[in-house]
Amino acid sequence: MVDTRDRLRIDKWLWQARFCKSRPVAVALVSGGHLRVNGQKVTKPGRAVGPGDVLTFAAHGQVRVLRILACGTRRGPATEAATLYELLEGDRPDQETV
Repeated sequence: MVDTRDRLRIDKWLWQARFCKSRPVAVALVSGGHLRVNGQKVTKPGRAVGPGDVLTFAAHGQVRVLRILACGTRRGPATEAATLYELLEGDRPDQETV
């Protein structure tokens, strides 16, 4: 049995981690097939993700690869959002969001 307490919808996680300005923008990113979770294309915004999952997506003209470290409980300030992931490839997270 999988513990779902440390899992969150991918669209909500992208919004809380400040990669998308709003939930509808995050839904469009995922629904458009522009995101991979652990190397597999995801098109459902309700897909659950959690710590250890690796996300790959394009933002601001470059591909970002990151590992989820935690699921947030709210959309907090950028400093708090930066603790939710580890950037493996791509630009620094302090640039503007999608």
